[in-house]
Amino acid sequence: QVQLVESGGGSVQAGGSLRVSCVASGYTYSSYCMGWFRQAPGKQRERVAAISPSGRSTFYADSLKGRFTISRDNTKNTLFLQMNSLKAEDTGMYYCAAQSIPCALDAGPSRYNYWGQGTQVTVSS
Repeated sequence: QVQLVESGGGSVQAGGSLRVSCVASGYTYSSYCMGWFRQAPGKQRERVAAISPSGRSTFYADSLKGRFTISRDNTKNTLFLQMNSLKAEDTGMYYCAAQSIPCALDAGPSRYNYWGQGTQVTVSS
């Protein structure tokens, strides 16, 4: 069956960095757009970043450009999110998700087919 398993979350001080990962299985990973979303307590799930099946195209939420970098390794069915200069408002549960083609990099959560369970990121100020 399809599985998306996130890892790499944790607690970090403001200004620090974290890299979260997501390992996919059970479907043809290289044929899907992949995305990262996050959800803070009491807030809606929001887009963070997305990447095309080949990895050549990416999308970022405007507020995160320049601090976060999404990448993928199709040989290892793995998605990454490098987060730098973290702020307290980056705190939340981070989810990876897969969207079948034809996919839209700026799509919202409802367009994604598969979801992981999430990994918690906590940034203290």
